Amino acid sequence: MKPHDIPPPPAWWAGLRPAAPALAAGLVFLALAFYREMAAAIATWWDSTAYNHGFLVLPIAFWLLWERRASLVGAMPRPFPIALLVTLPLAALWFVAERLGIMEGRQLAAMGFVQVLFLAVLGRDFYRRLLWPLLYLFFMVPFGGFLVPLLQNFTLGFIDHGLDLFAIPHFSDGFSIEIPEGRFYVAEACAGLRFLVASIAFGVLYAGVMYRSLGRRLVFILASIAVPILANGIRALGIVVLGHVIGSARAATTDHLIYGWGFFAIVTLVLILGGLPFREPLPAPRGLAAMPASARRVVWPGIVLGLLAIAAPVAAVSLDRVAAASGVSLPFATPAGCIVEEAGPRPAPLAAANGAMHVFRCAGGEIGLTLAALPARTDPGLVLRAMRALTGEAGADDVVVAPLAAKPWRLIKTRPETEAPFRTVAAAIWIAGKPSGPGLALRLRQALRSLRGGDGVPLIAVLAPAEGLGEEAAAARLTAALAAAPHLGADLAALSAAAR
Repeated sequence: MKPHDIPPPPAWWAGLRPAAPALAAGLVFLALAFYREMAAAIATWWDSTAYNHGFLVLPIAFWLLWERRASLVGAMPRPFPIALLVTLPLAALWFVAERLGIMEGRQLAAMGFVQVLFLAVLGRDFYRRLLWPLLYLFFMVPFGGFLVPLLQNFTLGFIDHGLDLFAIPHFSDGFSIEIPEGRFYVAEACAGLRFLVASIAFGVLYAGVMYRSLGRRLVFILASIAVPILANGIRALGIVVLGHVIGSARAATTDHLIYGWGFFAIVTLVLILGGLPFREPLPAPRGLAAMPASARRVVWPGIVLGLLAIAAPVAAVSLDRVAAASGVSLPFATPAGCIVEEAGPRPAPLAAANGAMHVFRCAGGEIGLTLAALPARTDPGLVLRAMRALTGEAGADDVVVAPLAAKPWRLIKTRPETEAPFRTVAAAIWIAGKPSGPGLALRLRQALRSLRGGDGVPLIAVLAPAEGLGEEAAAARLTAALAAAPHLGADLAALSAAAR
């Protein structure tokens, strides 16, 4: 054979061509099955500064694929259909998360289906070559919100010990800390979640590009987790110390979030410079056999996985339709000392569940009472979303929650943006006549009710003072109103148990 008769090596993307029909079919089915998870993720990327990086994850994954293209030359897909068995526990995980109303669990399960699709269609060896770009797709899931209370506690403890070290007199209560110059509050926005999530996403990218050994990658990823947590504590302590030095807590907190991003940029630069001396060169790709020119194209793995993925969402939608079709009848009984007020439009989650809502004006017009009931088999996610919509927590920039002496009422302060005043309300939930907080216990109990039904309904009650009151005055008025109506909780519990 003459030198010019030697065929050129196959293109790096040639091995993906025979797998393209199965991958395309599977991705289409997954998009149809999990479009609600996709829409929720995109909405979170848009609304939350902690997850704005989600828009960059897919382009970064494609770039990581391009950076590793040499390792794909000559690689040929070898379907691994036994991987489809993993879809069964994934579907169960998705269904449990859906019944519990945990969107992050649903999204993680959906991304698990994507990983199984590539593994089943391309095979173990091909999937291993694409492992880092494919696993990076998990950063499209907006996860980590459950860490906010832990981060708030760490930041508050860091400030507390730092002020002790600097001998600055202070008093801490809950997530607030007071010095002679004023009070500071470690809000959700100050907990450092947005810095932590962005740092982890960057750390995984940096580790995948700069290092080859698993040990160095893990060390850098761990550093990208620990450093922003510690740095956020230093930043928060610095703000409080600055307030002490200049004599004004309010002046110290002006634009502190903007300065925080500048501080985070410096911390990221330190991580980059600290990791550079340990970088490892990209190894030369090992020789691979040329792919046959007539590689057979297959579609069935993608179709089978897609059909398995759709089964769980179809079952969940069926349950939701049964719940919404049953509706809810809330006995119309005006509470003592109240008059009926025009209810207005129901919030979207309440309308989606076919729930009922009544609005009253109580205590001489000083207090508004909103009652919202949902069908007995409503999934807990809708119950909690309806409560967040009624209290103003949905879309709020800052949320402060504190228990009240009148159980099970909680005081909830929200504000739409950092410099806006807080709106203060009191809220409570009853499930079939029993009070319930908005935590895991409610999710578990209502998830079981969504499957088997039962007597009574979820009932949400929200008390809101007249407009124009400051935080302290609003909280005092709500506390006084609940103290003056000790029977209100028992009446609402009975209403929740009796409603159908």
